[in-house]
Amino acid sequence: MNTKTVRSLAAATALLGFSAISAGAQDVPAGYPADYAAIIEAAKKEGTVSIYTSTDAAQSQKLQDAFTAKYGIKIAYNDLGTNGAYNQVISEAAASQVTADVVWSSAMDLQMTLIQDGYGVEYKSPEASHLPQWANYKDTLYATTIEPIGVIYNTKALTEDKLPKTYADLITFLKDNKGELQGKVATFDPEKSGSGFLNHSNDAKNRPDFWDLAKAMGEDGVKIYSSSGGMKETVVSGENVIAINIIGSYALDWVKESPNLGVHFATDYTPAFSRLALVTKGAPHPNAAKLFVDFMLSKEGQSMLAEGGLPSVREDVTAGLNIKTLNERVGGGLKPIAVDEGVLEYMDQMKRVQFLNDWKAALGR
Repeated sequence: MNTKTVRSLAAATALLGFSAISAGAQDVPAGYPADYAAIIEAAKKEGTVSIYTSTDAAQSQKLQDAFTAKYGIKIAYNDLGTNGAYNQVISEAAASQVTADVVWSSAMDLQMTLIQDGYGVEYKSPEASHLPQWANYKDTLYATTIEPIGVIYNTKALTEDKLPKTYADLITFLKDNKGELQGKVATFDPEKSGSGFLNHSNDAKNRPDFWDLAKAMGEDGVKIYSSSGGMKETVVSGENVIAINIIGSYALDWVKESPNLGVHFATDYTPAFSRLALVTKGAPHPNAAKLFVDFMLSKEGQSMLAEGGLPSVREDVTAGLNIKTLNERVGGGLKPIAVDEGVLEYMDQMKRVQFLNDWKAALGR
């Protein structure tokens, strides 16, 4: 090989190397560290990311499509429900056969338990600075949405002006309209729904009159359900007139398609939960996991979630609802549940059992 050929090959190799670096650098989002290109390239080589979640695929489809289109990484999307995702992670870890890369669930208490018990890892996302302080737990657990808890009602049976304006008014409303509402009130079953348990127990911690509400629902012969969708169908059909403590992000979408369905929020107190994301310990695709979490938290990813009906936890997202515009929509009383150890209070077995016993007693069952 002559000297000229060697020089040409060296130049070509250098050019290819420069092109590869440039291509990787182009993929790095603005404001990210320069070495983030290594995570992107490693994630692409892994080729897939496995998500264990409780979020309907339809609501996250835009997010999934945008992520795959941007990075060419396939998503193994497993909707296992809140309890299912939690139990699957634990059982797989016990068998040393971890499959999930990311766990993304609305059961904030179960997600925090996974972190406390060592099933997640610390990862400081470059997007962390764009989140509210309450939305990040020690760089291990991130809030990806902000979703209000509210009421849905049958508009043929109730009109907006008759609905209670505050939490206390709701209790009075249930007591004063027993005849009209008897056997036609719905709410979550905290024994069968992780989200339902979180919603009710959060109210019990923050509202001294929660048990008055529970008793009022019991006196009206409240029916309990394991899912928001189940309650929605009964309210649309008129079997139930009102459903209390329902996932408002779902409801805000439902009312667009169901003319006889309305959504309502108390102006003084509208608690809001978040779907929390963590990277699992021993994730088979750790770089793809990090990349997916970062994309979820980015302005682009948050916009995709908001367009899918899951309000953004960031204020700079203009698609759909964000934390600021959502607060305006619910009347100014938005109360996010902080991502901290406080969500674990009722994970204590004795407290959990006591809560469920008190719940049944309040309902008269």
